[in-house]
Amino acid sequence: MDIGAFIIPTGIGASIGGFAGDASKWARKISEKYQLIVNPNVVNAACFSGITDNMLYLEGYSMDEFFKGNLCLSESKNNKIGIIFDKAIPQDVYNIHINTINAVKTVYDLDINRIEITEEEVGVEFFINQAGDSVGNIKNPHTLLRAGKKLLEAGSDAIAIVCYFPEEQGDDYAKGNSVDPVGGVEAIISHYISKELRVPCAHAPAFSDFSITSTIVDPRCSAEFITPTFLPCILLGLNNAPKLDYEKNENSVSIKDVKFLITPYNCLGGIPILEMHKLNKKIFAIKENNTVLNIDQKNFQINCDIINTYKELLELL
Repeated sequence: MDIGAFIIPTGIGASIGGFAGDASKWARKISEKYQLIVNPNVVNAACFSGITDNMLYLEGYSMDEFFKGNLCLSESKNNKIGIIFDKAIPQDVYNIHINTINAVKTVYDLDINRIEITEEEVGVEFFINQAGDSVGNIKNPHTLLRAGKKLLEAGSDAIAIVCYFPEEQGDDYAKGNSVDPVGGVEAIISHYISKELRVPCAHAPAFSDFSITSTIVDPRCSAEFITPTFLPCILLGLNNAPKLDYEKNENSVSIKDVKFLITPYNCLGGIPILEMHKLNKKIFAIKENNTVLNIDQKNFQINCDIINTYKELLELL
């Protein structure tokens, strides 16, 4: 089966895929015909997940390394998942996450092999900058790294990270009028662990207010407003996340095997797009998926096929 990639970068306000799993339906349909590399942002939906057995779940830093030809992907099933919890998480919020872990283990038979609480508080900050991008900072990344190393020593194949976020996402996001304010710093956290430890990883935020709203929100983000924890989706993604091989073997997938890449129309400056362009491989830019970046063909002279909608792309494929 041919291999494609379906990417929607995190924290750039994508009108489709910039919320909570709202690009999943298109990724799932395409994955019926092609094995599909996806970043967590495409399929993560709080207590739900759009992941299928025909998708390769790959965090952003590893995605860039893959497209630069620095690593390959090997199939891996039923990964031993280690979980890092931020020491700053209050006890009642932590208890909800433990119940969540037990529920996911019970229903899906996932192998959660170890939990590590960081020695110090991580210190997460997040905001939206003047350009409209979601950005942020972590004050104490090394405490995450130390916890991650303990998980690897215990035999974990993949790492889930849960950091404490002292504020909520805000009314504008709930109404569908804003970039997800936590997405940018979530990407920083997962990029850091992925770069340092070279294993599949993903992040879910933990908020102190775990009440469920009765207000009707934008359907694209509704998955995040009916649950007190976003942990299930990353555990389901990491369960079969591919092994990261820094040396290609006969069964692994490399950039040379990828036939096409699907991306929002005006975010054409990312590493995967530029690397696909260098190799003269097919790039589909979806015009209905708008972002705050406004980087289109004119900026980088990218050779790509501009497709109006995901529905049209599905028919084309």
